[in-house]
Amino acid sequence: AVLKLFGLVLMSLAGWYLGYFAAAYVPENAVSIAALQEIGKKPALRAPAPKRQKCDHWSPCPPGNFAYRILSGGGKERRAKICFEDEQNVMCVPQITSCVIDCTDHSGEMMDFIRNAPEGTLLLMATCDDGSTRLKNDAKNLVEELGSKEIKNIKFRSSWVFIAAKGFKLPDNIQKEKINHSDKTKNRYRGWPAEIQIEGCIPRNLI
Repeated sequence: AVLKLFGLVLMSLAGWYLGYFAAAYVPENAVSIAALQEIGKKPALRAPAPKRQKCDHWSPCPPGNFAYRILSGGGKERRAKICFEDEQNVMCVPQITSCVIDCTDHSGEMMDFIRNAPEGTLLLMATCDDGSTRLKNDAKNLVEELGSKEIKNIKFRSSWVFIAAKGFKLPDNIQKEKINHSDKTKNRYRGWPAEIQIEGCIPRNLI
């Protein structure tokens, strides 16, 4: 019992001395409550920022593929956007072609463009403003021949996107066309539906 008491007194004196020494010689800003609270905490792990992919895809296309994204227009201020291999709104590039036209009637130019495009041409299309009245029936017939199933279903200010191939067949597993009709109860913009888009990867050996 005497030894235990002696040990307790000795430990108390040692603790008092260490406390006195710390108060007298350790700078005040050297130890803080916040620093003590950090002791024992696990280091925070932060995920690295995702790498930007071509045409803003979430994941990269497999090697040997082209990346593309087609976005329809929306409202008066949001024009259609077409991206191919990170080139935005490229036009008339031989054998890698997207046709972006301003929001007026260019049915004749569009028909000439399609007819004169060589075999092995990829065509990417999107509406801007209204494609139901500004695109003539002859142009719609030509787009239908390229494989469109919705071109003649376009209504006033419908949003529409389409990818087609001239002279070769696109893979069956890609989405080739999408349409969104104007609906007063669901429109994102006043008088216009929300933009729509399709994106994917095209094997280079097809073109």
